[in-house]
Amino acid sequence: MQFSTKTTLVPFLILIVSSLLPHFTDAQILNIERYRLQRDSTKNFIAKATGGLNIYNRSASAESPVNLFGYNWDFNSMYQPGKHAFVFVSKFDYLKINDSDFLNFGLLHGRVVFNRDRKSHLEAYTQYSFDNFRGLAPRWIVGGSWRQKVINSTKSTLIVGIGALKEWETWENPLEEEFVRVSFIKSANYLSLRQSINDFVDLNTVIYFQTGYDSDIRTLRNRLSGNINLNTKITDILSFTNSFEFSYEDKPIVPITPFIFAFRTGISLDF
Repeated sequence: MQFSTKTTLVPFLILIVSSLLPHFTDAQILNIERYRLQRDSTKNFIAKATGGLNIYNRSASAESPVNLFGYNWDFNSMYQPGKHAFVFVSKFDYLKINDSDFLNFGLLHGRVVFNRDRKSHLEAYTQYSFDNFRGLAPRWIVGGSWRQKVINSTKSTLIVGIGALKEWETWENPLEEEFVRVSFIKSANYLSLRQSINDFVDLNTVIYFQTGYDSDIRTLRNRLSGNINLNTKITDILSFTNSFEFSYEDKPIVPITPFIFAFRTGISLDF
């Protein structure tokens, strides 16, 4: 029995797409709301770690080998010895096809949350990230924000964050062999909403907006990012999940796609 080249490459292409989609919007703005851990009142330290490894060989012929190697690692932790909390998030993803590095993404994020249990509190953070797929190598951030729970009930939670940051970026120009280095002071704000529509449907969404003045072009550079999750409970253990992530930069530093998005749908099981 013979298979066409197109047929043999289908599983390989599916694997690549599934590996890339979760990471398209991560490099610019960390969705810290996704990584916030709920404190167990009996523990001062909680953590969550996940990891994976992909090794793939799916060749159309001996003369045209296709070898894939990839790994991913996520680590999220929170230490709260008293009224303040210390949060650390790390995320690394690597994908190599034959001899070429196709995806190389990494992020380290540290945050101090002052008076975490209050409805209104301050946060300070620093972050290092790189994303070779987008040409970002690397990005440093130091910032802080004021976080206010406007609504906090069993069915609804509305949070507003207002802050500022200083960022340093190095971008690789995809059209020319050069690196562009910039630094800005930006206003960094976000809106987070969790709504239980009914006993079966939950909506979670976070919208981030950053803006800063660039004296070189004498105008503002704006960045908008968002994450929308809609979960539908089918049974006590079975749920239907949908998520949409997007990121938009009106004036990219180098000529890259200004708007990127990822849509994922699937089934989740809770035991």
